[in-house]
Amino acid sequence: MNTKRPVSITLVACLYILVGIVGFAFHFKELVTRQPDAVMIELTELLALVGGVFMLRAQNWARWLALAWVVFHVIVSLFHPVSELAMHLVLCVVITWVLFRPEGQRYFRNSVRDPV
Repeated sequence: MNTKRPVSITLVACLYILVGIVGFAFHFKELVTRQPDAVMIELTELLALVGGVFMLRAQNWARWLALAWVVFHVIVSLFHPVSELAMHLVLCVVITWVLFRPEGQRYFRNSVRDPV
């Protein structure tokens, strides 16, 4: 049984892909100049890209990766200005709601039996 991908899942997945690509390109100069933490920053950008691509392919693990990615950013934001923390918290709530509401759960659950 194939379940059509919800538009909200498509939007979240595309957001992750966009953040992954733009973030990787933006921080690439730090990697080239061998700045501290550059490898870890680029790795997190690649994880966003991977999560987005595989959410489009209805892979349930990618939904959990996306959640872990945004929760990680909330935790990191605890050490930044309150406005950044608030933005990440709002994104975390919205993304969690989109990925785990019944429509999203059906989409990812059906992919376990019927790979895309």
